[in-house]
Amino acid sequence: MGRAVALWCAKQGWPVHPLAPGYKVPPANCQTCRGQGHSIASCECRDLGRWCHGFHAATTIPARIDEWWREEPRFGVGVSCGPANLVVLDVDAHASQVPDRSRLLPGISIGPDVNLAGLATGFDTLALLAALRSQPDPTTQDTTLRVQTPSGGLHIWYRNPAPEIRYRSSTGSSLKRALAWQVDIRAGNGYIVAPQTRTLAGTYRRIGACRYPAPLPDWIATELVRTGHVPTTQPTAVLPPKPPRQRRAPKAAERMMQPLLDAVSACAAIPQGASFTEKLNRAAYTAGGLIQGGHLTELEARALLLEAARAARPHQEHRYATIIESALSAGAQRPLHPQRRS
Repeated sequence: MGRAVALWCAKQGWPVHPLAPGYKVPPANCQTCRGQGHSIASCECRDLGRWCHGFHAATTIPARIDEWWREEPRFGVGVSCGPANLVVLDVDAHASQVPDRSRLLPGISIGPDVNLAGLATGFDTLALLAALRSQPDPTTQDTTLRVQTPSGGLHIWYRNPAPEIRYRSSTGSSLKRALAWQVDIRAGNGYIVAPQTRTLAGTYRRIGACRYPAPLPDWIATELVRTGHVPTTQPTAVLPPKPPRQRRAPKAAERMMQPLLDAVSACAAIPQGASFTEKLNRAAYTAGGLIQGGHLTELEARALLLEAARAARPHQEHRYATIIESALSAGAQRPLHPQRRS
């Protein structure tokens, strides 16, 4: 079973690694890797095809997967979320003391008029966050892959539609970075237990009809930025440059950019499900290539992108600024030279 699950995941492009038989943690490293001060960065085990260091060893290579599960057929399956381009909401249902309302949704003040009677788990805090944002409760939506855990929790799988934005993991009990109390985030530098994996506590079972992750909803992406799940970068254009020459973008570059900018602006008519992140990412990536190719200045590009983003999603400056910065940087790696019309 484990090998079949691992190969299925790898076919989706999700790097996998073994979990210790019956448990949700990776098997022990080899003796060398257990040494104090051992460096993962200089470790040769991955190149040698070993599973040391858990999700750092994850792979999509079928031959390596066959070798691992042939050696131990009882291995469970972990998926390395960052390389798999996944963001998973890990909703817990632990019986524990409910914290003060000021700690239920980090960064959000919950007034005394909000009735919290019956709130007991991450299911409740995620539902509360969705209600405050006038969004459907993700735990009840059969629009993406959902996996019930043996402890009664829920894994809600999403695909990151903008790979240049790297989300990072957190725990729902963290005071520094969390989406909600008892709602963990599995993303970069983290892994998630694959569906159908069996442990001593039970099986991770898919629920509902959906078998694949849907794109991360815009509103959740916004919340992840707000709660610090996107690493902050140094502000880029705060150098006090010389006043730029006033000129319009060359017509060839303008023709290439305009449909992309129009697609971003058009998201204003659709508050949810408009693929805003993907469209803005595509426009900024193209702009980065045009800048590098010498057909557009950085100042012109930012002005065009910010104008379209503000029209579509006002009051979400932090979010779309992060998307623009990441995609401009990625696009600059591939200079673009638009064809000129005669």
